Amino acid sequence: QAPCRHQALPTATMMQSLLALCGTLAPYCGVLCFLAPMPTILEVARDKSTGALPLLPYSSMISNSFVWVMYGLLKNLPSVYMSNAVGVTLGTYYFRTYTKYCTTIGAGKQIRTHFRGAACIIVFNMCLAQILEKDMTADIIGKEGVFYCIVLFASPLVALKHVLETKSAASIPLPFTLACFVNCLCWSVTGWFTMKDFNIYFPNLMGLSCACAQLGLKGMYGDKRGKGSGLPN
Repeated sequence: QAPCRHQALPTATMMQSLLALCGTLAPYCGVLCFLAPMPTILEVARDKSTGALPLLPYSSMISNSFVWVMYGLLKNLPSVYMSNAVGVTLGTYYFRTYTKYCTTIGAGKQIRTHFRGAACIIVFNMCLAQILEKDMTADIIGKEGVFYCIVLFASPLVALKHVLETKSAASIPLPFTLACFVNCLCWSVTGWFTMKDFNIYFPNLMGLSCACAQLGLKGMYGDKRGKGSGLPN
């Protein structure tokens, strides 16, 4: 049985190395995820049209990132609050660019609704931190973050009906989806095995599932912008 013990040592070392690698990469993958929509937004600015792209990924990025900044500060997790501070900044830029070039019917009402929603979430959590004790606030904001995180990762799926009707997955931004896949994988491993924090690993496991579904749609229908795709050619 001695060989078995010797074989177990390299396996344990490999696992520790993998966990350390995921812990190191996770915040950088988070930033990469926030940067992923940049090519899509630059295309929107170039074409001066948002096409069929939904606003939800960008408005939810602002509110979701702000919630996780607060959670990271309350739990003293620099890797969480620093990476998500980047998300707040970039999400604001994406939101501003989208609203500038969105010309669809009812765009004004949609933009105002998203803006008010994000503002309410930010104000609510800031007030919460002033009223409740630190641990209770962290628990509530953490559970709130779980919900918003799932919305952020699943938001491109709002175009699912459009994808099925047009047989085109061009409305699902590939860079954002790929970045979400890698990001969720790293945070799922880190949250489960290292931090042992439900609020970290659970939403990222859900996000990993959503990313796989979106990649599946991309593989099935591709990026061809056919008739009725609603995207600029």
